[in-house]
Amino acid sequence: MLPTHFFTRPDPVQVAKDLLGKHLVTRFDGQVTAGKIVETEAYRAPDDRACHAFGNRRTARTEVMFAEGGRAYVYLCYGIHHLFNVVTGPADMAHAVLIRAVEPIDNVDFMLKRRGMDKPQPKLTAGPGALTQALGIHTQHSGLSLLDEASPIWLEDRGEVVSEENIIASPRVGVAYAKECAAWPWRFRIKGSAWTSPAK
Repeated sequence: MLPTHFFTRPDPVQVAKDLLGKHLVTRFDGQVTAGKIVETEAYRAPDDRACHAFGNRRTARTEVMFAEGGRAYVYLCYGIHHLFNVVTGPADMAHAVLIRAVEPIDNVDFMLKRRGMDKPQPKLTAGPGALTQALGIHTQHSGLSLLDEASPIWLEDRGEVVSEENIIASPRVGVAYAKECAAWPWRFRIKGSAWTSPAK
């Protein structure tokens, strides 16, 4: 399980890169599922216009972002997709990393069942809404600690280190409204992975 200090570092961009190759694991109703993280996006308050906490905006939804790093921030997008983020940084910094895609690793058959699919293919977990459905994550899990051994969601280091030359950096997806921040190259993918969502 990733330790507290991994999440509380002040630079969400570095954390977003370092999460590549780590494993997102869930345990619900006795079913453990896991995927290797292959795509992330960094968000930073208060200056990042794409961040939900831009200008240190505190709402019922964003309040969890102001907690110390190591919690889940899950929100609903378009009223359909549950998007899973890792809160990072010291308390009151409101940084987060969106997990955009994972490579299915453990209990793939059950992930397929959740997604109503017959065989593994990229759409199983390529995309932030797809991966949460496959792993059973919903908005009700927002605020959960990722550090508590009793938590149904956690992150693991299984020994893989993704080198800088194997990381593709590009602008984030769907943040055109964020003015100059929309061009920041804060979306990170593992080069050559078939499980990342398509480039825009």
